[in-house]
Amino acid sequence: MQNVQLLIHGRSVDASNQATFERISPIDGTVATKAAAATLEDVDRAIDSAQQAFKVWSKLSPTERRLRLLKAADLMDQKTEQFIETGMQETGSNATWYGFNVHLAANMLREAAAMTTQIDGSLIPSDVPGNLAMGVRVPCGVIVGIAPWNAPVILATRALAMPLACGNTVVLKASEACPATHRLIGEVLHEAGLGEGVVNVITHAAEDAPQIVERLVSHPAVKRINFTGSTKVGKIIAETAAKYLKPVLLELGGKAPVVVLNEADINEAVNAVAFGAFFNQGQICMSTERVLIQDNIADQFIEKLIEKTRSIQAGNPTSKDNVLGVLESRRAANRIQHLLEDAQNKGADLPLGIHIEDTTMQPTLVLNIKPDMLLYREESFGPVCTVQRFSSIEEGVALANDSEFGLSSAVFSQNISLALEVAKQIDSGICHINGATVHDEAQMPFGGTKSSGYGRFGSKVSVAEFTELRWITIQTQSRHYPI
Repeated sequence: MQNVQLLIHGRSVDASNQATFERISPIDGTVATKAAAATLEDVDRAIDSAQQAFKVWSKLSPTERRLRLLKAADLMDQKTEQFIETGMQETGSNATWYGFNVHLAANMLREAAAMTTQIDGSLIPSDVPGNLAMGVRVPCGVIVGIAPWNAPVILATRALAMPLACGNTVVLKASEACPATHRLIGEVLHEAGLGEGVVNVITHAAEDAPQIVERLVSHPAVKRINFTGSTKVGKIIAETAAKYLKPVLLELGGKAPVVVLNEADINEAVNAVAFGAFFNQGQICMSTERVLIQDNIADQFIEKLIEKTRSIQAGNPTSKDNVLGVLESRRAANRIQHLLEDAQNKGADLPLGIHIEDTTMQPTLVLNIKPDMLLYREESFGPVCTVQRFSSIEEGVALANDSEFGLSSAVFSQNISLALEVAKQIDSGICHINGATVHDEAQMPFGGTKSSGYGRFGSKVSVAEFTELRWITIQTQSRHYPI
């Protein structure tokens, strides 16, 4: 068991009332982490610390910020094994997943470091004689980052990397499902010498989440919020931010479709679907939830996908025999089982059945999915993939877009021009041609449409999310005024 304290102004401290909460490991039911349960007073202290640190951090040269972020990236790589061990115990996936998390998160820090000298503005032509007009991007101030448990190192690092590069300071609200993992990110950044208060980390009990979030958003010193998580919670945060006229960047749920056309390489498509649907037990916002197959290849594709899925084994992630780990909680397992049983009771075919034991769930497929089934609309967030057939391109596109979500998608065809035409018609923030729906790189514009959120994370494109654009003029000669 790990004991986790808050990180406020560079110091590890208990909650002001000494309260704690426990995170139970989904692997074996033991206590993985005992963490400080922050109070509203602790939240205020963390924000005040970040506001104080902003006066120093925002005035550092871009090269100095770059050097500190690069050092943090190297330290993160050095702590890979610690991240893997901590992440496995708290959220139940395997070493491959957490190793990838650390690799990508460190690259996010490096990409952000490279952006410190790319936060530029523009000269704007003015109709006023002798008027030099500029659009200048400046840091906002204190940024609140709210990250989930499912890709704990990637998503928490993403919540703070570009805000820091832009000259802001950050309060990171850790997920109650992985407080030690998120706290470790704060430790890395502090050890790298970013400075006291530049990054503060708040952990809290689940029952305190509403009041903690309300205080984080409403505090006058907080200028921006970014949130990654469920659409349900994202709407609450957006509504809260709107009350206080605070801009918010949201990356929310998904129900990613893969459109497999007649001209597809079937083996490539099957491998990509299996990876996209089942990696990290399907607990990724980009996970392949829906496979749409054109008629001519449907039978062959389904046969191969069933065979592939049957070969993938879930279980205790500490055993190398298991390609997949366990679900995040028993509650998640119960929710997924309910979705599958509802589909089965309404006529869906599950060729691999439903095999859930405590938090261990074997990957499964759902054929003959229909709109009246809960699984047709709702995000499963588990190792579940539905399969539908279509005849015409128009029908395939319509099925792909028949969802409230619009995060990731994919199209498979060896006719690239046709695949590109189909990709253009899918309403999603991300679309991969002949690639899996699960894909991320630090420099890419990442975000969704519809109920998958708004705004974009990722390198240069996110500069606008984490800076203020100011109009500044210099009058270089005498100006005539009418009065």
